[in-house]
Amino acid sequence: MATVKIVTDSSAGLTDEEVEKYHITIVPLTVMIDDVVYVERRTITNEEFIDKMESAKTFPKTSQPPLGDFIKVFDDLGADGSPIVCLNMLEAISGTVHTAEQAATISKSDVTVVDSQTTDRALAFQCIEAAKLAAAGASVDEIVAMTKKVQDNTRLYMGVMTLDNLVKGGRINRMTGAISSLLNIKIVLQVGNGELNIRTKGRGVKTIDRYFDKVYEQMAKTPKIKAIGISHVKATEMVNKLLEHLKPLFPDIDIVVRETVPIIASHGGPGAFALMYYFDD
Repeated sequence: MATVKIVTDSSAGLTDEEVEKYHITIVPLTVMIDDVVYVERRTITNEEFIDKMESAKTFPKTSQPPLGDFIKVFDDLGADGSPIVCLNMLEAISGTVHTAEQAATISKSDVTVVDSQTTDRALAFQCIEAAKLAAAGASVDEIVAMTKKVQDNTRLYMGVMTLDNLVKGGRINRMTGAISSLLNIKIVLQVGNGELNIRTKGRGVKTIDRYFDKVYEQMAKTPKIKAIGISHVKATEMVNKLLEHLKPLFPDIDIVVRETVPIIASHGGPGAFALMYYFDD
């Protein structure tokens, strides 16, 4: 019986070491900055994207992978008869999952596409658990069931320090953005069930701090937390603040800290950060 192959897109917050260790194939998105097109994880890193975004004359544009890229990856990986599970970021921020679904109907391989309902390190959680099961000889159905379990047991909270990029990206209107900038409005978003929901908003960083105090309390009461990740857009001060709270609570967990992926950085803007974790039943 052929081993199931795991595929995802470049929004997944996987380290290079994890990609190699778990044999995960990534189909990259592209990003255009000042008319120059870059391929994520190949011709531009997360850190390089953030630097270029800050100095760009125009707002960067991210694009989902071409249909042909998915078809080629599916055909190549399935050439030996291996079935494929492809995990993609939530539909709310990208049509990538639909491109993968279309490619699956065209490919000669047996492909199951899953909308992870999330992104970044939270998507990585699903990819890693799926890859572990695949290596152990699990079936497609068993792997998909596991990704759903991880999805249900994952929490993702994102702090946005400036709404400028949400305005530029068309996520909120310019009038709202202008008023929010004048009032120094900060927001916390939660990603869950494939949706982005505002959990709190207010003036100044204390709004963010107060909300995350509740998140720490929630985490401390949650049994069997298996993994924690922090992603950010040059938010070193906030990352250090998160770590000061989390490390004493979870001394045995290796908290993965990364500059976030371009599609999140472009909308979150400078100073944005996300805390993600998942737990077992």
